[in-house]
Amino acid sequence: MRIRDPFRHIVGFALPPRCPGCGVPVAEDHRFCAICWTALRFLGPPWCASCNRPFAFDRGEGACCAACLAAPPRHAGVRAAVAYGPIARTLALRLKYGGRIAFAETMARQMRRLLPPDTDLLVAVPLHRWRIWSRGFNQAALIADAVALLSGVRHDRNVLIRTRRTILLRGLGGRQRAKAVAGAFGVTAPDRVRGRAIALVDDVYTSGATADACTRALLKAGARSVTILCWARVLSSPDD
Repeated sequence: MRIRDPFRHIVGFALPPRCPGCGVPVAEDHRFCAICWTALRFLGPPWCASCNRPFAFDRGEGACCAACLAAPPRHAGVRAAVAYGPIARTLALRLKYGGRIAFAETMARQMRRLLPPDTDLLVAVPLHRWRIWSRGFNQAALIADAVALLSGVRHDRNVLIRTRRTILLRGLGGRQRAKAVAGAFGVTAPDRVRGRAIALVDDVYTSGATADACTRALLKAGARSVTILCWARVLSSPDD
């Protein structure tokens, strides 16, 4: 250990930890600079008791948003660490397309606080095998691995699969997204999810079409509940 310490200090001096948002030097890995940290909008209560959409003010215990009152979701809530914005987008894009896989732990560190205490199993939103081969990794699975290490909750990489390749959802409306991913997911071993409270892990929650399709497959296989756990959530309603 003593032999390695001097080398570690030299590396730290030559290659100091940098802010994931802007790249300026910071004190430790996975830490943000003051400017990027204050630019992030961290999410938490008060929020909708059903979908966890944040409220502008506390509406009381058990209050639900209008969308959930009209059509209650299948999932047990969407727990996002931050609202989607410039810094959150930068991390998501650098992880997904820039190969900055260390950012998976950066995201997981902020997501860990929102993991429901009764969670039995972590499951990542899967990619089709062709997309994994072209990209080299599934960013949601990397985040789930990091959450598992931080929380001690097991991550099952293989129980939820994408049964067919789907078109890119970017630019599509909500109904088009839902149609594109309908029936695109399946559970390989129902006994591994039956009766379990599952946290479905992803990087960004946009329209919810993909998460809803995954939730449907997991509940059909017998999962007790499915909570969406993600890094960032796109918000757009007046309450947001």
